[in-house]
Amino acid sequence: MAIELHSLRDIAAMRRAGRAAAETLDLVGTRLRPGVTTADIDAWVREDTAARGGHPAQLGYNGFPASVCTSKNEVVCHGIPSPAVTLEPGDIVNVDVTTRLGGFHGDTSRTFFIGEPSPEARHLVETTERCLQAGIAVVRDGARLGDVGAAIVELATAEGCSVVREFCGHGIGRRMHQPPQVSHVGEAGTGLRLRAGMAITIEPMLNLGSADVQILDDDWTVITRDGSLSAQAEHTLVVTKQGAEILTPRP
Repeated sequence: MAIELHSLRDIAAMRRAGRAAAETLDLVGTRLRPGVTTADIDAWVREDTAARGGHPAQLGYNGFPASVCTSKNEVVCHGIPSPAVTLEPGDIVNVDVTTRLGGFHGDTSRTFFIGEPSPEARHLVETTERCLQAGIAVVRDGARLGDVGAAIVELATAEGCSVVREFCGHGIGRRMHQPPQVSHVGEAGTGLRLRAGMAITIEPMLNLGSADVQILDDDWTVITRDGSLSAQAEHTLVVTKQGAEILTPRP
């Protein structure tokens, strides 16, 4: 399938969807504390997304049973909310929100601290955020996808973290997932050339230990193979002549 170059009208609609997703994620962040369950997060996302006139795009996607992915501690991504999963002091949890609004999608995630994190957890989460920004910083018309992955993996490696290879960012627009795939590891100067009007997500997943992961029997939940902590951060953005416009800015 050809990679879509979005019109100014499309991009305006994606700003609205992205802003809605970002505001829902921010709301969740204000409510997180010890004793909250990941099922609570799912309910908040479902209610707040509807209140903004949107639809939680993850709900029912390829059979996914919830409105949001909630990935705690060693869970890398695609964690399924459950009343049995309670947040405890010292946990980290990634909340991944995708809102469909006006026919377009906004996709964003952030890893939150529950109470006071360990120094190792803080380092991981802060490095993940820095890697996201490093990837965004190299995006512009004419850059290559390999530039994004190279910037991320260089910083992560320098900070003693590993980058998950099996899961990646993606094109986004009228569909939640569309070409191209956006790897978070790569070699500068290689890969697809970015063009103004492309909309993509960048969403690096970093582990404190090995980059190796495994998928649990529910066919969704991805965990670190060695049980180490994992963190993720994500924005939706559109490529411009000068750089990138983040469509899911944090309020």
